[in-house]
Amino acid sequence: MKIVILVSVLLVGLFVLWSLNALPLFRDNAALPNLQLIALSEQLLWNVKTETSTHEVELKLARIKMPELISGLSNDQARKSFWINVYNAWYQILAIREKKAKPDIFTEKLITVAETAFSLDDIEHGILRKYRWKLGLGYLPQFFPSRTIKQLSVSKLDYRVHFALNCGARSCPPIAFYSYEDLEAQLETATSVFLNTDTEIDSENQEVRLSRILQWFKGDFGGVRGIKKLLFRYLDDDVTGYSIGFKEYDWDESLRNFSEEIQSNSEITCPRCGHKKDETMPVDACQIYYVCENCNAVLRPLEGDCCVFCSYGSVKCPSKQ
Repeated sequence: MKIVILVSVLLVGLFVLWSLNALPLFRDNAALPNLQLIALSEQLLWNVKTETSTHEVELKLARIKMPELISGLSNDQARKSFWINVYNAWYQILAIREKKAKPDIFTEKLITVAETAFSLDDIEHGILRKYRWKLGLGYLPQFFPSRTIKQLSVSKLDYRVHFALNCGARSCPPIAFYSYEDLEAQLETATSVFLNTDTEIDSENQEVRLSRILQWFKGDFGGVRGIKKLLFRYLDDDVTGYSIGFKEYDWDESLRNFSEEIQSNSEITCPRCGHKKDETMPVDACQIYYVCENCNAVLRPLEGDCCVFCSYGSVKCPSKQ
């Protein structure tokens, strides 16, 4: 009996320590971020894309002082922009130049930033996922994350980063350049495009088949209920009573999978009066009607099109692009 009580006390103590250690160290501060840091991350990724030497940019990132990095990435917008670019650039560097393969490419601390060695897992699961356990389905924090990881991590987990990170597999989202100024719109576009192109909905059998990403990190998306809300938001499909399934992930190597730039504007032409107007397209939904300012005609998508821009615009909507 005494042994049972002792073990129970020890387990409770470990759980309390674990929970306390999962608490954040700092909150966002009001200081403006150091945009030069984010520009460095973009330059690293640009050199990878253009097959230019990355050594000089790597050295600049490595020589940053840690206090400068922490204070310079002063809010989540800056942290996400910087670390998404760094992750995507370094996966390509490790796979192409260093000939690293799974699983070592994720776990070895081969990335030097601010005089500190990081792994791809440190960046993804430690910093960008706010030190969530890689195998915890998005529900459990890491066991005793380092102080450095906690200082650098985002203050709030953003599920959209899953659609911005590329791990070199055919089923991964494509690589894009993320900037501080446009991050919100870019993450919305990345999420909308990925879900619209990768999701299979069988209305007859009331089944939905999704990328394994949403299964591996289910908690990040709010569980099954949260996933269904996402599908309604980004696909405009109510799948409340549908069953959820997950497709096999294609791990075949697909390096240098850079996305083409998504155009956000389209010139829409009224089929009734011929009036033309340049409009900004929504990135997180399909616009299913449009009122012509010249003749007040209400335009709706043609059969087979998802939105009015695909039917009457000079450029198709972001999800179709």
